[in-house]
Amino acid sequence: MEKFLYDYIYRMTPFFGRIDEETAHEIASAVLSFKFGLYEKTVIDTSKALARLPSDDPGRVLKRALLILQERAIALEDAQVSDFAEGGFEPSDTQYLAVNLEPGLIEDQDSLNLDNALLLLYAVAYLQSPDDGQSLEEHQNFVIQILENYRESLNLK
Repeated sequence: MEKFLYDYIYRMTPFFGRIDEETAHEIASAVLSFKFGLYEKTVIDTSKALARLPSDDPGRVLKRALLILQERAIALEDAQVSDFAEGGFEPSDTQYLAVNLEPGLIEDQDSLNLDNALLLLYAVAYLQSPDDGQSLEEHQNFVIQILENYRESLNLK
């Protein structure tokens, strides 16, 4: 799964080069705070990153990912575990997503949206925030575990 993750990160490299280090740091902080259950901090970090995004197509998709993460963090902070998804990714966003499944293979669209959001945000933070690289690598198993859930659906060995 590490190879799949690094191939995905490499594939995202040309799309997200315009994201500055400070924005990428906020994104990294949001991902890591979410991982540790610090949902209030996740909301703050996503808000800071959202205010700094470019308005190009990759920026638009990144905004969706941040909003998905923010929405889930708000729901979890309020102890809501269902009915939280108001938005998601568009069909035109698939080139930016790590996990693209045929509709018949999708068991839970909300979970898939969150997983794709976390994977995209991790990739952008990894690419554009050198100061967070070591922390992100130390917690790489978090995103590897997300990918493991899709091993069979993606036909990965």
